[in-house]
Order: sequence, then C-alpha cells, then structure tokens
Amino acid sequence: MTTETLAIIKPDAYQHRLEIIDIIKENGFIILHEKEILASKELASQFYKDHVGRYYFEKLINFMSSGPVIILHLAKKDAVIEWRKLIGPTNSNEAREKVPNTIRAKFGTDGTLNAVHGSGNAEEAGQEINFFFPKQGN
Repeated sequence: MTTETLAIIKPDAYQHRLEIIDIIKENGFIILHEKEILASKELASQFYKDHVGRYYFEKLINFMSSGPVIILHLAKKDAVIEWRKLIGPTNSNEAREKVPNTIRAKFGTDGTLNAVHGSGNAEEAGQEINFFFPKQGN
C-alpha cells in the first residue's frame, strides 16, 4: 500500500538539493508536494517542539533557521520505512561507518548537521505533512 512521509533537505545539504532529489526519485518515491522556505526560529521551534528541553534543541533551531530548506511530501509503498532506510542513521558519522550509501553518509556532517529530516513513523508523518502542507496529508 502506498503511504506518505515528510522529508526535509536541511540547510547544510541545500547545495546538494538537486542530487538528493534525483536520489529520491531514483528510489521510487513520488514527490506529491514540494516547497522551499527560509524557516524562522519560531517556525523551526514549532516543528521541533517535541525536542524542547533536549541538550541539542537550541543548536537544532539555530541550524534549521540558518538557510533555505526544501520540504518534500513523498509517497511510496511503506514510505516512512523506505525513506528512513534511504537516509540512514541520525548521526552522519555512524551512517558513514555502517551504511555508506545513504543520504546522511554522503551529505551529512554529524548528528545535527545531518542533511535531511525523516518522519519517525506514520502518525508523525501525517502530523508533519499537515504542518507544512495543511489539508494535504495522509
């Protein structure tokens, strides 16, 4: 069954956005909606509200509001699982060691500057899609 997920190409990978989008398409994902934004700290804080209080929160918000990002609403069979496989572990250093052909291994730097965001599960994907593309989520 085709499902949906949200992907974000983060500021550190923006310069590689066309290559990342090609990888996404080559792996069978359909891009249902796409937009480029410059996120304010307020918008980034709202989106990452579940991370409030964690040691990396301020760094994450500053980073996500530091440059343009590409927001992608993706569809594919088992979209959340398949996207998470394609991007690799959260920490890009770990990704390079364990799964070097993933997006984070190729384009990320560390655990925060990790090139892309991926929804953690189907429920989260629906919420995140609705956050950026209201009335268009699964």
